[in-house]
Amino acid sequence: MPGPKPTPVEPDLHLPKAVDVVVIGGGIIGASTALELSERGASVLLCEKGQIAGEQSSRNWGWVRLGLRDPREIPLMVESHRVWQDLDQRIGRKTGFTRSGILFGASGARDQNNLERWMRNVEGMQTGAQMLSGAALDDLLPGNQTRLKTALHMPRDGRAEPQWAAPAIAEAARDKGACVMTNCAVRSVDVQNGHITGVFTERGRVSCARVVLAGGAWSRLFAGNAGIELPQLKVLNTVLRTSPVQGPETALWSDDFAIRKRADGGYTIASGHENTVDIVPDSFRLARQFLPAFRQEWRSLRFRLSKRWSIEAGQDRSWLPTDVTPFEHCRVLDPEPSAKALRRAWAHARKGFPALDQAEIVQSWAGMIDVTPDAVPVISAVDEISGMFIATGFSGHGFGIGPGAGRLMADLVCETAPCVDPTAFRLSRFSDGSKVRPDAGY
Repeated sequence: MPGPKPTPVEPDLHLPKAVDVVVIGGGIIGASTALELSERGASVLLCEKGQIAGEQSSRNWGWVRLGLRDPREIPLMVESHRVWQDLDQRIGRKTGFTRSGILFGASGARDQNNLERWMRNVEGMQTGAQMLSGAALDDLLPGNQTRLKTALHMPRDGRAEPQWAAPAIAEAARDKGACVMTNCAVRSVDVQNGHITGVFTERGRVSCARVVLAGGAWSRLFAGNAGIELPQLKVLNTVLRTSPVQGPETALWSDDFAIRKRADGGYTIASGHENTVDIVPDSFRLARQFLPAFRQEWRSLRFRLSKRWSIEAGQDRSWLPTDVTPFEHCRVLDPEPSAKALRRAWAHARKGFPALDQAEIVQSWAGMIDVTPDAVPVISAVDEISGMFIATGFSGHGFGIGPGAGRLMADLVCETAPCVDPTAFRLSRFSDGSKVRPDAGY
């Protein structure tokens, strides 16, 4: 079964010869960056090897959440909430954003204590965060037959439609003057005397002074060819969607499954914690850096040896601008979903909400999440190459935080006061002796 179909975005007819900024990657991070830069008067080329939102930006859960964020991400997510609130009006298109609220279930006393400790990170922020139980919980989850007794409620969190959002933002960037090219891979950057002077695409060279790499799961491969060490692995997450059925408006995250209402009346459902990690050559190259994260998250990770090993082992890791690149060999990364994860999530969801027995699975898919050793993104200049910037490694948190990340990236590119402190997102944290590991916030 093929992955979800994002709203089609037709490419511009002609590749420009020169722009101020080239943004590589047409997911929500790249599209948001292109929009922010275009609104500030920069000439922008948004280049996507496949289709806009063809990969994880259309395959995620569609959650726009502050709840249970790593504390380092909280200020940026607050900024992103501000952007989402007025985004549809600003761009003149629908993203499906609504503040439906999200519940984070506690499966026991220990989890409840952890949720209560996490709430300290948002004290005084007027988020409305509170622990709910009993009738208050049941009111938000009609038909609830789960084992949940208590949950953290984030009423200002919400959802949007992944198949709509990034394409709508990319089209809005074009409205502001950006050139949008699809099926046009950027092969490499042109660096002269330590400065960006352009990029080489499969359709020719484009002069520019700044480049933003927002390539999601492909970012490490591209960066490596440019001589940039970017520690990033891929994690596979499996998702299904149902036919329309009556059920809760508020999204729920529990140990057994996660569920959120869709604009079409159905539900997006996935495992609450289970992710698949394919063992690939980079697993060994980056083992030491990722070991703290693997230790912390081992209960939720399912390691496997699959055909991804041979695929990635056979990929070129360096090439010339005249070479056909891995990005052209694979226009859209469309991995197979985990049948086991699908069965488990669907069974638990129907047990928790018996009304789902009246629904059918309409579609299932998987997506590759770009993960860093501390599960915090890179939104940063590259110190070694003037004019080179990276926005990647959002570790499954990228959809909701994407508009805010695009704003911060544009601030860095334009050398204006950043909307939030970017220190936690600097690329150099992986090489400057910093302690690099995930922080659950409790």
